[in-house]
Amino acid sequence: MLEKTLNKWNESGFENMTAVQEKVIPLLTEGKDVIAESPTGTGKTLSYVLPLIENLNADQKLPQALILAPSKELSMQILDVLQQWGKEAGMKSASIIGGANPKRQLEKLKKQPHVIVGTPGRILELIKQKKLKTHEIRTVILDEADQLLLPEHKESIGQIIKSTLADQRQLAMFSATLPEEVIEDGKGIMKSPEVIKVGREDIKQGDIRHQYMICENREKVDMIRRMVRMDAMKQEKSLAFMQEVLDVMTAAEKLNYKNLEIAALHSDLTKEQRATAMRKFRKGELPLLLATDLATRGLDIEEVTYVIHMDAAESLDQYIHRSGRTGRAGAKGTVLSFVTPGEVKKIKRFTKELGVELQEVTMYRGEWQTVSSQS
Repeated sequence: MLEKTLNKWNESGFENMTAVQEKVIPLLTEGKDVIAESPTGTGKTLSYVLPLIENLNADQKLPQALILAPSKELSMQILDVLQQWGKEAGMKSASIIGGANPKRQLEKLKKQPHVIVGTPGRILELIKQKKLKTHEIRTVILDEADQLLLPEHKESIGQIIKSTLADQRQLAMFSATLPEEVIEDGKGIMKSPEVIKVGREDIKQGDIRHQYMICENREKVDMIRRMVRMDAMKQEKSLAFMQEVLDVMTAAEKLNYKNLEIAALHSDLTKEQRATAMRKFRKGELPLLLATDLATRGLDIEEVTYVIHMDAAESLDQYIHRSGRTGRAGAKGTVLSFVTPGEVKKIKRFTKELGVELQEVTMYRGEWQTVSSQS
């Protein structure tokens, strides 16, 4: 165990490290470059935060590490972890994100944080303005690297990395899924990186039921309304996914019109609206969080007991990403897909590839009914 965070680790009640932590922490502590793929909810953030704390020079008054994330929510979540775990070691951290007050962010930089976390656009802007000095940065972390290396961010990421000194720079990339082209991109800017892949077989699996319900697209919102009103769902914490921002907005409006208050999460909300939605859902004040895939990327949303694919997953990876939000660390959970008759084959193919049983269910007089099952 790392010395500077041993007390915090024991206080948190953690016992063993997760698979990704066991593999990544020693490498990063030694200063090696790392490319790590590990499913959602497996402790990736701590796998790079703990080495940052261990290697920290608390007396140095310039930024030593830079963490880049694709969204404001993920940046704030990472900042929370940095502040919780780094406090005892004297680590100071700050967030620099788009949409926030620039003057306030400059005030944060004047306090000389050791670690900066934020979104690429705003960070690059401050580097170009010479407000953010990167010559003492030793470590650059790309969290959700597959999103950061999309065409719209790739150039900014490259410029940020080039602003640091190559001979002293350690680079690490993390994501739940890393396509081969992203890994190759990483290798092109890294020094002999170690590639770590943690598969589902390395993770303690939860007790998860996989179910589907046949309905037409026009019926989905009413299905959700009926579901949330069911007695069996009163104690559940449900996260529902749709493909498009407009569909999330429309569904949320319809449900609110039916006097059903839910949380919504998508890119068109303001920072304050997103924060309010997440806070209420995390506290259990709202029964359902309706979101797009991108809006939830990397976010740690605890104790989700129901994942609902309101729009059926388009790929096995998407099905895994969404479904991984429930049944964490051996907990129970349910994954339910709304499918049209034409999508049934696809959902059966996904669950067959995963080696899990799939049940067809329906709602009858406010209760769940099992229609059939298939191995």
